[in-house]
Amino acid sequence: QVQLVESGGGLVQPGGSLRLSCAASGSIFSIAAMAWFRQTPGKQRELVATITSDGNTNYADFVKGRFTISRDNAKNTQYLQMNSLKPEDTAVYYCNLKIVPVIGIVNNYWGQGTQVTVSS
Repeated sequence: QVQLVESGGGLVQPGGSLRLSCAASGSIFSIAAMAWFRQTPGKQRELVATITSDGNTNYADFVKGRFTISRDNAKNTQYLQMNSLKPEDTAVYYCNLKIVPVIGIVNNYWGQGTQVTVSS
């Protein structure tokens, strides 16, 4: 069983910064990709950023230039550095881990979420 432990959320003023961390543990065979999603009440969960096992990154347009996703493979930990935060960034942020335990099977694991609130 894979467990994801998130940290780093909190309250920050507009223009401020936060760094989210997500540490994975358990039966990790092969990490295909890591990602961050976010969700606000009444809205669908949306993709924020992804990073593949070979280091390729992808960002949603609304965070590009402000957020940076990274990983530490040795620690099975992913990070989301969030700069120039805006009130509309307020959401619960979820880390996602995509693992291929066997060929042809892709499993997604989720953290419990961490609240990010951007407000004056």
